[in-house]
Amino acid sequence: MESGTIHELTAAYALDALDSSEEREFEEHLRSCESCREDLASFRAAAASLGFAVESPQPPPALRGRILERVQQERGVVVPFRRPRVVLGAVSGLAAAAAAVAIGLGIWAASLSNDLDSTRELVAVLGDPGARSVELSGATGRLVVAPEGRAALVVRSLDAAPAGRTYEVWVIEGDRPRPAGLFEGGESEDVVLLERKVPADAVVAVTVEQDGGVGAPTGDPLFTAQT
Repeated sequence: MESGTIHELTAAYALDALDSSEEREFEEHLRSCESCREDLASFRAAAASLGFAVESPQPPPALRGRILERVQQERGVVVPFRRPRVVLGAVSGLAAAAAAVAIGLGIWAASLSNDLDSTRELVAVLGDPGARSVELSGATGRLVVAPEGRAALVVRSLDAAPAGRTYEVWVIEGDRPRPAGLFEGGESEDVVLLERKVPADAVVAVTVEQDGGVGAPTGDPLFTAQT
């Protein structure tokens, strides 16, 4: 694999999307690449946060009883965990059943949400081996741009927007800014799927605007990324 290409596998590795050969090669590369280790920590945090990004309806009350019954049935069975880099040699049948139930509930709830398609697309962008990762100027984080132009913004330690205000993302081509999404900030890691594709040689910028967003920026950008 070309030396420049292996850096682009960071997001895919964070999402366990590499085959075994690529995984071994990337893990060897991680030992000597501090930049990729920092990016990996960022992407893993972003991937983990996706599980909480969808506001989901409550499961039906009867489901809890069925879950508890299934957990009791599985008590005593030992199941080895597949990935050795997670420090768990094996988990009990009770823990395995509980984990499976938690995952199942998450998928069930998310499937009822209108935001599911956006969440899937966000994962696809972050996990695309061909995506470009551009460091932000003015904030800590990255802009990740997939080959077809879909993009995600990953920002760390950004204060929540003031009351009555919101963060607005812009895609700027030449001197023309176009709105590309809103977010509130305030998370340890904000992960935002842009609503507009990002072409080559464009600038992505973020400003603080009134709630609901505006048609054009009203102030200077807080931070930017040059694609």
